[in-house]
Amino acid sequence: MSDRKLSNLVRDAYPIGVPALIMKSSTDRMTDSSGYSFILGTPDEILRNLASWLITNAGNTHRILLKLIGRLWKRHGREDIALAAILLSNLDHKGMGTDPWSILQQSINPMESVDSLLLNIEELFRAKRQPPNDEQIFDWINGRKIEQHMSLIVIYSGLLHGHKFSSELIEKIMQINIPVGDSILTRIKSKISSLEA
Repeated sequence: MSDRKLSNLVRDAYPIGVPALIMKSSTDRMTDSSGYSFILGTPDEILRNLASWLITNAGNTHRILLKLIGRLWKRHGREDIALAAILLSNLDHKGMGTDPWSILQQSINPMESVDSLLLNIEELFRAKRQPPNDEQIFDWINGRKIEQHMSLIVIYSGLLHGHKFSSELIEKIMQINIPVGDSILTRIKSKISSLEA
């Protein structure tokens, strides 16, 4: 099955088990303010079951699922991003010679919600993935604004999951400019400072 057919299949599966009329009003409001193309209210458990089914049925090669991850990011529904996070975290990267952090970095758009980044970063750490190496994070800090924000969230989440980072990297992270009015990134930066104090 192609990644295009798989993306249509998973889109059809999202609303299964979701009480449509109960969720409609709140998901419409969330979609308007979230940056997602749609939010259906699919429970996390259903997305995890769907990811498990996809991984099991992909057989020995997960390459089609890598393509699916890219397609899900392009379509950009809330469920797409959450499913992409679960898939990215659980694929056989060692066997494929791929790096989940590089795939995430290549998948993100120039503008992303903090929620979409957090979903993916937290899922990678929950799956016991090691953080990106210092060189990779330094590249993000010197890259696009969205990559700078991603590096900030990676450091924060990594610290919460017990990972250590060099003092040079922390110092550089603390120099990242946060857009005025972005309270979430401001709080994350402040918490990094307090965790490292």
